[in-house]
Amino acid sequence: MLSQNKPVKQLVILSGKGGTGKTCLTAALVHLSSQSKTKSIFVDADVDAANLALVVEAKNIETRAFNSSKLAHIDPDLCNNCNKCYEVCRYNAIKIPSNSNESYKVIDLLCDGCASCVYICPQSAIEMVEQQDGEWYFSSSPYGPLFHAELFPAAENTGKLVTLIKQHARLFAEDHNEYPLIIIDGPPGIGCPVISSSAGVDLALLVAEPGLSGLHDLERIIKTLAHFKIPIVICVNKANLYSKGTREILQMAASENITIIGEIPFDNAIPESMARGMPVTKFLPNSPASKEIESVWIEIQKEIFKAE
Repeated sequence: MLSQNKPVKQLVILSGKGGTGKTCLTAALVHLSSQSKTKSIFVDADVDAANLALVVEAKNIETRAFNSSKLAHIDPDLCNNCNKCYEVCRYNAIKIPSNSNESYKVIDLLCDGCASCVYICPQSAIEMVEQQDGEWYFSSSPYGPLFHAELFPAAENTGKLVTLIKQHARLFAEDHNEYPLIIIDGPPGIGCPVISSSAGVDLALLVAEPGLSGLHDLERIIKTLAHFKIPIVICVNKANLYSKGTREILQMAASENITIIGEIPFDNAIPESMARGMPVTKFLPNSPASKEIESVWIEIQKEIFKAE
């Protein structure tokens, strides 16, 4: 019998709030993965503020357009100025002509894409036109393949774009047996892109920082992931800056029966490594933060592959 390939594992790295050091940790794990047997493919799912590529020396191989939303467009040759589109539009996105030489127009910034005007137009003069909302990229790096994307300013459908690049990463991993793991750098918060980043993953690593807002937002992301029954582990970053806050995170994790897999100390090596555009584990591998992140990487592999 032919042996079947093992399913690709997926790890998503999240934080309830921005500024916890999530991408710094992800970059370090990307580097450590490349030095271990667990070679990985990487996804930057923070498409509103994608910057993992800056830290992993990514070189673009392929760029694709992301077309998702649709806006109404009025054909001036078919429009008879009946005013029905203006009357039905609840977003005030229809511009009435100021003179007889003009026709009705759609104000793109106000159009919500609901298509009410399309259905009411007796002349069939209005159609929905697909828009480019962003771009997604396939890049190479010294640490492995990277799938990432950028959403254009004011564009929508973040969740769809995240799902798209995750799908391409998974398909790539299925075609390349040397990559048993996909590491996803997720966005902060608990919104649609976080849910898309987390869909189908095997483990979520939550990066928390001690403090009132850090604890509050950590509780929110835990509830979000619990709703989708996603296994969780927690890493506390800057753990030695506020000991009371760190204790509160540890107590909360214990009450929720969630494993703490690391307490990364505040270390100037991290901001210095980010300024130089490289993972801290490569920049200063013997720094206190790098040593703790190495331990975190070991624990992650145990957690995500423990059933095998």
